[in-house]
Amino acid sequence: MSWKRVVPAVVTSAALTVAASGLFAQHPASMSGEINHAIAVLHPASGSHVHGVIHFTKEGRGIRVKGTVEGLTRGMHGFHVHEYGDCHSPEAKSAGAHFNPEKQKHAGPKSDHRHVGDLGNIEADSGGVARIDLVDDLISLHGPRSIIGRGLIVHEKADDLKSDPAGNAGDRQACGVIGIAKSE
Repeated sequence: MSWKRVVPAVVTSAALTVAASGLFAQHPASMSGEINHAIAVLHPASGSHVHGVIHFTKEGRGIRVKGTVEGLTRGMHGFHVHEYGDCHSPEAKSAGAHFNPEKQKHAGPKSDHRHVGDLGNIEADSGGVARIDLVDDLISLHGPRSIIGRGLIVHEKADDLKSDPAGNAGDRQACGVIGIAKSE
């Protein structure tokens, strides 16, 4: 039997997803079950100038979220993990809604019940720079709460930490895909 007879003429998106998941399973970190460091490089959305780099590092019982976001207006900005690692649309709407595998209501990062992706707000100084350094005990780098392959979004306005579904945080200013990073 020749190869041409076995391979279908059309490759479906489902087949690509299966192939991609097989490639992910072969990543050395995922083979050992130990992913200790992830990274998101934020790129501007919809004509904004917001950009940055955020690191996620396993630390004790939580994940340290550390990095810098630049190009913001002074003040508070919603900061969330979204369900898809897809930043292709100009407004970053392709990243979907907040990552919420447990179907909780929107809330702040210190709430007992919240979206897994609800990381609250970051604060930009008068130069438009937000320096982030927090530890979150709900997000993970493995299992059902894993943020690997998901989107990280910085919003135009402050998250009110209560309004469903997204805290009235306004437009998406930057988007990045959270990926496995080389351990430091």
